[in-house]
Amino acid sequence: MKTAFFIAKRYLLSKKSHNAINIVSGISAAGVCVATAALICVLSVLNGFNGLIESMFSAFDPDLRITAIEGKSLHTDSVSVIKKLPEIALFAETIEENALVHFANKQQPAKIKGVDTCFAALTSIDSIMFDGEYMVYDGAFERCVAGVGLANKMGFNAHFIDPVRIYAPQRNKRINLLRPDRNFNEAAVFISGIFSVQQSEYDDNYLLVSLSLARELFDYAPQQATAIELKLAPGANTKETKRKIQELIGEKYSVKDRYEQQADFFRIVSIEKWMTFFILSFILLIATFNIIGSLSMLIIEKKEDIEILRAMGATEKLVRRIFLLEGWLISTLGALIGLIIGLALCLTQEHFGWLSMGSGYVIEAYPVAVRAMDIIIILFTVLLLGFVAAWYPSRKIKLT
Repeated sequence: MKTAFFIAKRYLLSKKSHNAINIVSGISAAGVCVATAALICVLSVLNGFNGLIESMFSAFDPDLRITAIEGKSLHTDSVSVIKKLPEIALFAETIEENALVHFANKQQPAKIKGVDTCFAALTSIDSIMFDGEYMVYDGAFERCVAGVGLANKMGFNAHFIDPVRIYAPQRNKRINLLRPDRNFNEAAVFISGIFSVQQSEYDDNYLLVSLSLARELFDYAPQQATAIELKLAPGANTKETKRKIQELIGEKYSVKDRYEQQADFFRIVSIEKWMTFFILSFILLIATFNIIGSLSMLIIEKKEDIEILRAMGATEKLVRRIFLLEGWLISTLGALIGLIIGLALCLTQEHFGWLSMGSGYVIEAYPVAVRAMDIIIILFTVLLLGFVAAWYPSRKIKLT
C-alpha cells in the first residue's frame, strides 16, 4: 500500500509530458472543489433559515403542548399532576376556536386563541411584536393582539380606538331561527398590538385574547381548555420530560414538542434541504467525470512505466491500486480545498454578514449554520464519487 501511495503521489505532483493531462487534472480537482464548497455553503444557508424559522415559531409555540386525542377539549384537573415535575417551569391553559371577526365594514373568519396571564413568559411573543404591545387585558377592558396579515385584511392597527367585535356560535343551545343574532356570543375587544411570526398560518389567522374572554365566547367551563402549554425549566431534557409526562397522564392525551407541533413544515424543510443536496451531488458527479478522462490519459502516458513495474515484479493489483489512488487523490485534494473555502465563506458570513439580503426582511444578512454531520455526509459523498470515478479506468489495466 505504501509503494502504491508513493508512486501515485509522485504521478500527481510531477509534471506530465503532455500538458493536456495537467490541465484536465486541474479542472477535475477544481470541479470537485467548487462542488464541495457549494454543497457546504448551500446546506449551511438552509440550516440557517431553518434555525431562523424555528426561532420564530418558538416565539409563539410552547416547549410542549398537551391535547386530547379524542374530542376537542380536556379538563385541566386530569393533567394537573404534571405541575409537580421539577422540569416544568410554567403551566398554562389555552383555548383555540374559530370565530368571525368584524371591524368597520369588514368581516373575516379567524382563529381565536385565549391565553393565560403567563403566555408572554411561556413564549417570546414580545420579540415578534410588529406594532403596539402585547396585552390581552388592562384591568378594565378586554384587549387583543392580532397577526399582521389579519390586521391588514381587516384594516386596523394598534393605534385604533374602535373595538374589534368577535362573534362565536353558541354551544349546546338550540338554534333560534326567528332571531339568528341570538345564536352567537359577542365580545368587543380593543386592539393593543400586532405580531408577526413571518408565517401565514399565524399572521393571517390568529387573534389573541384573554383566557377568561375565550371561555365566555365559546361557552367553556372554568376547568376546560383545548390545550395545556408548558415551558420547561432551564436544562430540562425535552425528550425525557415528554416521556415522563406521557407516563403520568396516559394515552388519552398527546404530548408534542416544538418540532411535532409543526411536523409538516419541518418535514418539507428537510425534504427541500436534501433535494438540494442530491441536485448539487449530481453536479458533483458530472465534475468527477473529468477524473475518468485525466486518469485514462495518464494510464496511456505511463505505459512504459507500467511495463517497467511489471518487469520488476509488480502485480496487476498493485498497478491498478496506483492509478486508483492517483484518481482518488485528485478528488481528495479538490474536496479538502473546497472544504476550506466553504467553511471560510460560511464562518465569515456568520460573523460579518458580508452577503446582505437587502431591506424589507426580518434579518439583514443571509443566516448560516454549519453542522458537523452535514460536513461528514458531504465529504463521504465526494470521496465515494471520487473513488468510483478512479476505479472505472484503473480496473481496465492489464499486464501482458
